[in-house]
Amino acid sequence: MPSQTAIVTGAARGIGLATAELFLADGWQVALIDRDGPALMETIQKLPPRAYPVICDVSQPKQVSAMIREVMVQAGRIDALVNNAGVADFGPIEDHDFMRWRRVMETNLDGVFLCSQAAIEHLKETRGSIVNIASISGLRASTLRLAYGTSKAAVIHLTKQQAAELGEHRIRVNCVAPGPVRTKLAEAVHSPEIIAAYHDAIPLARYGTEQEIAEVVQFLCSRKASYITGQVIAADGGFDATGIGLPALRG
Repeated sequence: MPSQTAIVTGAARGIGLATAELFLADGWQVALIDRDGPALMETIQKLPPRAYPVICDVSQPKQVSAMIREVMVQAGRIDALVNNAGVADFGPIEDHDFMRWRRVMETNLDGVFLCSQAAIEHLKETRGSIVNIASISGLRASTLRLAYGTSKAAVIHLTKQQAAELGEHRIRVNCVAPGPVRTKLAEAVHSPEIIAAYHDAIPLARYGTEQEIAEVVQFLCSRKASYITGQVIAADGGFDATGIGLPALRG
């Protein structure tokens, strides 16, 4: 019997790669999906043979269908789909024209829909699971995140719709909403003032790590989460729980 197989989108780097590495460490086969071919091929060289790359733009229906077919040829089964691929595009509300709006939506929302729809028939056979990666920006509004925050809020509701209908097929669907995560991008664009402000607003007073988010994803795909579906887990150090907050009152 072939080992369990996970598909992880947006897996060339970041949370997607960290998630793929955890599955691999647990003995799974993993299809790493990304549209950045050179980055994906560089990443795959560092991973064991049970990992294989599929170059795919998740916003393109024909590419998604071809990707699922390739995974089935390679692995013969799909036990978990992690919809992680996304784009972060932040800017003032008046700078969001329709093209910018669609560029975010087609990856962050359409990609989740397309990959899930294409994988459903195979997940029925394994009674598998889907984990969608949203964001704390989908739970609480913030400046500069018109398209991004809206796309992630839609992913959260899409998760609940999927869970409600796919439960009868014993497919579980959950969502992880990461808070601020210490990534190379965050380190590059977050000034010391921004980092300090986040630390003030987060009860655990630090950024999360890619590994910590991946641990939640892996748990939700495991048998340990066999009675969990339709849930949104904010892996955010308590950021959502505190609301706006007044850090000055902490003194």
